[in-house]
Amino acid sequence: MFIGWIFRPLLPAGQIDSYIAGLISGALLLSAVLGPSVGRAIDNRGGRGVLAQMIPSDVDGAAEEGTPFVPAHGMRRISFVPTPSGFRFYHTHVVAGADLNRGTYTGQVGPVYIEQRNNPGAYDREIFLVMKEFEPAFSHGGDMATDALAGAPVKELERIGKAADEEAQEKTKGFEVGYELFSINGRMLGHGEPIRVKAGERVLFHVLNASATEIRSLALPGHVFRIIALDGNPVPTQADVSVLWLGTAERISALVEMKHPGVWVMGDLADDDRKRGMGIVVEYAGQKGKPQWIKPKPFHWDYTEFGKANGVPAAPDETIEMTVVKHNGALNGFNQWTLNGEAFSMETRKPMYMVHQGRRYRLKFRNASDDIHPLHLHRHSFELTRIAGKPTAGVIKDVVMLGGFQELEFDFVADNPGLTLFHCHQQLHMDFGFMALFNYA
Repeated sequence: MFIGWIFRPLLPAGQIDSYIAGLISGALLLSAVLGPSVGRAIDNRGGRGVLAQMIPSDVDGAAEEGTPFVPAHGMRRISFVPTPSGFRFYHTHVVAGADLNRGTYTGQVGPVYIEQRNNPGAYDREIFLVMKEFEPAFSHGGDMATDALAGAPVKELERIGKAADEEAQEKTKGFEVGYELFSINGRMLGHGEPIRVKAGERVLFHVLNASATEIRSLALPGHVFRIIALDGNPVPTQADVSVLWLGTAERISALVEMKHPGVWVMGDLADDDRKRGMGIVVEYAGQKGKPQWIKPKPFHWDYTEFGKANGVPAAPDETIEMTVVKHNGALNGFNQWTLNGEAFSMETRKPMYMVHQGRRYRLKFRNASDDIHPLHLHRHSFELTRIAGKPTAGVIKDVVMLGGFQELEFDFVADNPGLTLFHCHQQLHMDFGFMALFNYA
């Protein structure tokens, strides 16, 4: 079942010259001009309640913040101001638990793009790509790639993780989720229209990882991506990369100059996933033949490459530290996740951290597991300040990958009062403890 959106902006939507290769069935690209309030009706004609993620708290879409469910077979209208401009993401926020027919395992996802008032348009075309898997199933093993990120593991965190493994009653790792089908814009590789380009074109790709659980990669043989924005926010330093790495819910806007004619497979580095659909064909005008794939050289994603040169972030008013620990198979075969020794409880709404409006908070994360965690803070943006031991400044995001046995720090300003959810965006992790709430004093 898909969420059906009815989009009625109070002012005409901005014109977006874009190519959308059949986005996931039922998922629409929503566009709006920066500024005035808009209304949307969320139509849930299926048989169970769903949530849609927006701001502020009462419409953000998270039950943990108090947002009402969209009633089954019913409708709920919400209003919000489309700001800031950039590439956003809507999705259900239902807890799936052990039910693979709920939550982000379904197709209840889609891109949202908020146009700038004055878009310089330094490109010829915009293309939106949504990476999404289908037909999930539980299994043991099959862990995600852990070598996507730059940085070395911290020995102390490895020691904490090993101690947790030794103390666990269940000695085997808990369930993971695998998938049978992989798609870009709802089509498996070879089963949709190619992206048709011309030599010399400058194409701006907006890429969304709409997976429930997977870290995704994307490469286009013979081409490089110039990173323009992360999670819809322009980066201080644009840089060229050969591979995009995205945690769940992350978004990248990247410019590609089309100067290597041919017929290419633009796809995930994972051979099995790409062969089962995670790719799309890029076809130059006048070029024919079988689409070609050339695996790029190993590349480690480093957020600090896009930060301010020699930038120094503002000093925080307070620092909050969180240590992430995995407890193998502790919840009926599922791994349990704790922050500072406490798993999130919907009954107690804990752990909860109190913040004061206007103050700047630095969150320091210590990952005592080998998993990559895409960390997400609702209703706020944050500035990256340290990644795997490297200081940085100026990169503004709302989702960031925390590497296995690594540390990460980001700052946010408490400027949007109300209950605010923090969690790992990996559905299996957030459903089994990896959550916390922030509340305003």
